[in-house]
Amino acid sequence: MSLVTKPGTRYRSAVDQTEIIVVKPAKGPIDLRCGGHPVVAIGTEAPTGLTLDPAFSAGTPLGKRFADTDTGLELLCTKGGTGSLSIGEVILAQKDAKPLPSSD
Repeated sequence: MSLVTKPGTRYRSAVDQTEIIVVKPAKGPIDLRCGGHPVVAIGTEAPTGLTLDPAFSAGTPLGKRFADTDTGLELLCTKGGTGSLSIGEVILAQKDAKPLPSSD
């Protein structure tokens, strides 16, 4: 399932409590997943009978950003969960915080 992302769009996992918001959209349609299954827009029904894929169960911590340099996508986790975010089979990397300038 391919999604066209827009800034401010909110998605949730179909297999756990993870919720995310798009900070920077992808350059084109992507296969955004959480826990190994496609995410769904908040306010829509999730498919039933799905379970967390153990290969995508490292978790998504609240307040952390995730980015993909190839697509330009950047997401913010607004509700943490046990599933890992991915584009297809590629797990998204957690974005590092920018170091603050030295006050020496």
